[in-house]
Amino acid sequence: MTNSVLGILVCGLVGALLLWAALHDAARVRRLRRHGVLASGMVVDNVRVRGAQGSPSWAPIIAFADQRGYRVEFTPSMRGSGMGLATGREVTVIYLPQDPQAARVFMRRHMTGPVYFMLAVALVFLGVAVVIAVTA
Repeated sequence: MTNSVLGILVCGLVGALLLWAALHDAARVRRLRRHGVLASGMVVDNVRVRGAQGSPSWAPIIAFADQRGYRVEFTPSMRGSGMGLATGREVTVIYLPQDPQAARVFMRRHMTGPVYFMLAVALVFLGVAVVIAVTA
């Protein structure tokens, strides 16, 4: 019985934290859409990064000039198949004037992809917690 309670608590807590993170990210995307500044950016490089499973993947580095004319470089948070951007490609970026480092590529998959991914994983953890609770 204690293993079931522990499983429910762990899965429920992880699911709740991921749900909070997804909602927080959704609010950030909404704030970007309402108050964000659009700029033209360029993919200047693709660097090799280690994934969670230890497998290497590639992450684009995007450079753009903010409202004050400063060069800002960032790496999109959403990576994986279908998310890559070729070096030299021109992309539109959106950022908040007070925080240009938190910019995002202005594409649907880069704007809402992290939100949907975290939401899906949160629902899986919460579902597992419910299954443990029902079967215990």
